[in-house]
Amino acid sequence: MSQSTSRRSSSDGDMAGEVRSRSPSSSAGSLSNYDPGSPMGLGDNDPNILDSFRPIEVNQSYDVPTDKPYPINAPPQDRPVRLYCDGIYDLFHYGHARALEQAKKSFPSVYLMVGMCNDAETHSRKGKTVLTENERYESMRHCRWVDEVITDAPWVITQEFIDEHEIDFVCHDDLPYASSECDDVYAFVKDQGRFLPTQRTDGVSTSDLITRIVRDYDKYLQRNLERGMSPKELNISFLKEQELNIQKHMTEIREQIKKNIRGTREDLLGELDDLKAELRHTKLFWEDRRQDFVRGFSS
Repeated sequence: MSQSTSRRSSSDGDMAGEVRSRSPSSSAGSLSNYDPGSPMGLGDNDPNILDSFRPIEVNQSYDVPTDKPYPINAPPQDRPVRLYCDGIYDLFHYGHARALEQAKKSFPSVYLMVGMCNDAETHSRKGKTVLTENERYESMRHCRWVDEVITDAPWVITQEFIDEHEIDFVCHDDLPYASSECDDVYAFVKDQGRFLPTQRTDGVSTSDLITRIVRDYDKYLQRNLERGMSPKELNISFLKEQELNIQKHMTEIREQIKKNIRGTREDLLGELDDLKAELRHTKLFWEDRRQDFVRGFSS
């Protein structure tokens, strides 16, 4: 049996109402004409990532997409629409948050549930996660768009699960997601007209973040060693520690050489400026005395 963590307290209810009524254009902190819908103005000055941070508009109507190859039911209008998003949500990032934001803003009134699989299910099907299940649950609980976290969620949604949580729509991007049971785990809800598509955010994923860490592995090891962690805590050998120390010393030497080169160059430029100023002064002196010398020579 899955367990639910609800955020629907009196204060949370007020906040959820604020989230639904808040327009993306009211985001504070914009430093330019760009408004990425982020309180801190992320992406304002970088046109290359503007599309990734494009504001998500609140849908003020109950219209559903009509250009999809699968039917989408009309939503209820006499109560909040109960939407469900599921996933692993490891290393929770802004791509996850924007997908949930899209779901929350799909209709004027939404109650958003998020289901997360436990570690046993996830590790057997997808591989090891960075965060434990409890860490993933707790990370999701702090997302402003989420009203309820459902733990130990099933990998493949069933009719029993839909009925238990009174789900109107399941939200996810509509690419087919295959599993050992079927070619598309969302085919079941698509056939029922209960699937509501969202758009993926390009440029970020949990796999991308892990790749960055692996790529810069030595730098992160060196940083943690400098912070006082022991090689044993980092699970590295004595040889690896010495290799990192050599790399650190080589980097310091390179920086010192660069600094000295810059310092020598600045000194030379300063001396050249002084020499130019002295030459200009000498030139002006001889121009002023030229006539006197000519007259004196003629005499």
